[in-house]
Amino acid sequence: MPFSLLCLGNPLLDIQAVCPTEFLEKYDLKANDAILADEKHMPIYEEILKYDAKFLAGGAAQNTARGAQYVLPANSVVYCGCVGEDKFSNFLREANKKEGLYSAYLVEKDQPTGKCAVIVTGADRSLVTDLSAANHYKIDHLKSPEIWKFVEDAQYYYVGGYHLTVCVPAILALGQHAAETNKVFSMNLSAPFLAQFFKDQMDSVAPYWDILIGNESEAAAYAESHNLGTTDVTEIAKAIATLPKANTKRPRHVVITQGADSTIIVSADATGVTSTKVYPIRPIAASEIVDTNGAGDSFAGGFIGSIVSGKSIDEAVEVGHWLASWTVRLNGPAYPYPKIEYSV
Repeated sequence: MPFSLLCLGNPLLDIQAVCPTEFLEKYDLKANDAILADEKHMPIYEEILKYDAKFLAGGAAQNTARGAQYVLPANSVVYCGCVGEDKFSNFLREANKKEGLYSAYLVEKDQPTGKCAVIVTGADRSLVTDLSAANHYKIDHLKSPEIWKFVEDAQYYYVGGYHLTVCVPAILALGQHAAETNKVFSMNLSAPFLAQFFKDQMDSVAPYWDILIGNESEAAAYAESHNLGTTDVTEIAKAIATLPKANTKRPRHVVITQGADSTIIVSADATGVTSTKVYPIRPIAASEIVDTNGAGDSFAGGFIGSIVSGKSIDEAVEVGHWLASWTVRLNGPAYPYPKIEYSV
């Protein structure tokens, strides 16, 4: 079936459970932290299953793909990434299936599926991530006839910035195809360390950005690593928007969220002329906020999904803010079911 949007990223199974504080002590964890797992943490992914664990399809780009599918008609989004051949990848597929997201995974039999244990103690969350198979995606999978057919059918592409650490050739292949066929290529800055330590990889794919999404801390890291000499978010977005572009038939939109502050979008046409718009967020009461984890992914999902559906940039921002406002009301990153429709 033809999918409108193809997403590429690093899939993780989020395994979330309410656990006693002794569980944290056993694995030498802090109550409110996020770490990469080492050898002593590996048994945690089996043990947490004893605590009535819930499964969510995670990883930043997969969260965004789920969000885009949430605001689009059924069977609109396909997601690519690498998983293992184990029960955790089965859990991942089932979680996606429930939300209507099609999983087109590369299966790496020698690696376990990437997982994130989300240990909830009171109002705190301790995240322990084992990337495993997510780090092993290969361009051969993307170029295979079965998957490349999805690429050719799709009109929009979204790549999580974390994939810069995994398979840059796959990102380039999508970007080049988008430029050659005048399709829309979008990406996320994802984390400050990517601009700092994966600068060359990021710069190699920058010419293909039609839409770039990030937050204020990621923008600041980009400015520092590229010696822009400014901390002003709008000026940073302008510098990115006017970078050389492969497809000059489309403008470039740089979207910077700022948590509880307004979202800023700088757009640049082929001549380098920029325009800036500021969008206030959709405020919600502090008492309604349950978990802000994944709010940025949700905004990106609502935004990209709306662009795919033909909405304007202004409308897409509103939907992105709306979806993020629902996500923070839930233990997540999650979306409300039964599904609700966007409302002003």
